[in-house]
Amino acid sequence: MSNTFTSKQLQELNTYIVNWLHDYATKANVKGFVAGISGGIDSALTSALCAQTGLPTWCVEMPIHQVASHVNRANEHIDQLKKRFSNVKNTRVDLTPVFEQFKTQVPASVNDSTLD
Repeated sequence: MSNTFTSKQLQELNTYIVNWLHDYATKANVKGFVAGISGGIDSALTSALCAQTGLPTWCVEMPIHQVASHVNRANEHIDQLKKRFSNVKNTRVDLTPVFEQFKTQVPASVNDSTLD
């Protein structure tokens, strides 16, 4: 079985997902979408599909000790979306201080092994 899709099949799949998102938002009585942008493929795909619905789409960059290359990639993606879709807005919320405070509330044995 081949995992290769034609351009037409990919476009049809894209259209199906975008229409599903739009219908879901309409039925849920929400006015748009909020997508956290990390610089990775998952958030890039999700935000691009949401933007294509035409509904307001907020892209929120929320770094936590994030490396510069990921921040740059996230910002480049947001800039590209804003150029292509007038319904896209963005903001940045640095979660590093929140994360650091959270670490002080977690028992040391858990903190040492999983949060650093």
